[in-house]
Amino acid sequence: MLQKLEAGNHAQPFRGPFTITRVQPGNILGDETADTAWGPLAIIDHAVMKKGLTIKMHEHINDEILSYIWTGVTHHKDSAGFEAPIARGKLMMMNAGASFWHEEKVKEDEVEMLQIFVRPNETDLSPEIQFHDKPADNRNWYVMVGPEGSEAPLYVRQNVYMLDAHPKAGEELEVPTYVGFKPFLYVLNGEITVQDLIIGKQEAVTDLVNPLPSLVANEDTTIVLFFVDLNAPMSMDGTISGLKK
Repeated sequence: MLQKLEAGNHAQPFRGPFTITRVQPGNILGDETADTAWGPLAIIDHAVMKKGLTIKMHEHINDEILSYIWTGVTHHKDSAGFEAPIARGKLMMMNAGASFWHEEKVKEDEVEMLQIFVRPNETDLSPEIQFHDKPADNRNWYVMVGPEGSEAPLYVRQNVYMLDAHPKAGEELEVPTYVGFKPFLYVLNGEITVQDLIIGKQEAVTDLVNPLPSLVANEDTTIVLFFVDLNAPMSMDGTISGLKK
């Protein structure tokens, strides 16, 4: 049975020049769970950052964080010595582990992005950072992130896959399956129809029993698809990913 996460229920822990809409994927199950995470997929922060904003150097511990830019450019600096502009099509994965510090600046136009927090499978792993350039407007699914040892270009230290697609209005997309993994399909922008459900911006859909049916884009849309092992062992010690209700 399809289950939908509505847009109107998300918290906003920050508002103003830096506005975060905090999507807690476990809430798609309503009162069926005591945790706001979808297994180790802990939080999707849908952020909007205004021109001139600086998020000063700050620490993450035991968070695996994918930065996914939809519009604009952020300027990243970190404790590993990397400095790089991050824009649409350039992915950044911070595997914080025992400790990782980073800073973000917005020098030009407004930025809209996702910061996706995953609980790692162990506490205090080695800190690492990864970058990957991908197509910016792939209409079909592109596998961005997978577990260590998978064929995905970026790895997360957890049983989680992340894919994206940018279907145009009227296009239909089949949804893949990963054996033993449950889907969580998030609309970053636009609108899709799945069977008789309309899923709009900052909304999501899942099915715990059956594979997700194909979707139709009602307009040009950007979607991010997660496959998660809901029973995977995970650390609850993350700075952000360890947060619960």
